[in-house]
Amino acid sequence: MEIPVIDFDQLNGENRSKTMALLHEACEKWGFFQVDNHGVDKKLMQKVKQLVNEYYDENLKESFYESEVAKSLKNKANISDMDWESAFFIWHRPTSNINEVPKISEEFCKTMDEYIAQLIKLAEKLSELMCENLGLEKDCIKEAFAGSKGPAVGTKVAKYPQCPNPELVRGLREHTDAGGIILLLQDDQVPGLEFLKNGKWVQIPPSKNNTIFVNTGDQVEVLSNGRYKSIRHRVMAEKSGSRLSIATFYNPNGDAVISPASKLLYPSHYRFQDYLKLYSTTKFAEKGPRFESMKTMVNGH
Repeated sequence: MEIPVIDFDQLNGENRSKTMALLHEACEKWGFFQVDNHGVDKKLMQKVKQLVNEYYDENLKESFYESEVAKSLKNKANISDMDWESAFFIWHRPTSNINEVPKISEEFCKTMDEYIAQLIKLAEKLSELMCENLGLEKDCIKEAFAGSKGPAVGTKVAKYPQCPNPELVRGLREHTDAGGIILLLQDDQVPGLEFLKNGKWVQIPPSKNNTIFVNTGDQVEVLSNGRYKSIRHRVMAEKSGSRLSIATFYNPNGDAVISPASKLLYPSHYRFQDYLKLYSTTKFAEKGPRFESMKTMVNGH
């Protein structure tokens, strides 16, 4: 199954409308896609992956194989409620806690900060394109996510270690993402990520050439009034090697109040006779403006 690829280079020029249509279909029917020519420095991305792998090897690998989940797997115990992953979370916006990560190097902090600054620009661009496709003002998602301090941005840094018995445990159990737009920098060698589409699990191949894998979370589904779906996904444990996953979340701030964009809602709580009155003068016109007029009427304008 061919996963949609959105080539940002095609957004300028004669292929723009075709690319926008492909993005709309990816958000509406898939809930996930890949982005190429995204503008994030690929050397910087490679350095981020290198530093994360080094940090895991030096600080987390040994302790993971001594953890409860590793011991339970060794004893063939029931571990259906555990995940075969080694992970930590870094907040970037509205405030950063990266310096609180144990044994983190200055080089790691600086490199991650540079990467996130570029990734936020990509997330904002994606949010604007989604809004355009939905017929909303371009800053609708950003403003909805802002709350009192602007959208929240954080990164889950994870390794899914090589697993001796992958049939007994998931790398990460099935779930949808709670937040907004998720941008994943993942392993270029080891597979494991799977998304559910039409009742079947789709294997997401490792990302070659540092393409960025994107999926939409629950809050985009709410904001789009169900047009753009958040999709269940999981990570399978692998016997062949350890998989790297650096997932950055462009989310609403904690105090942001989320609701469907009013422009995407049907009119409600009106009297049918009022609709018929409007219908009598607009019967042969498009229904969309009629629905908008009913919304305005209901709101008392």
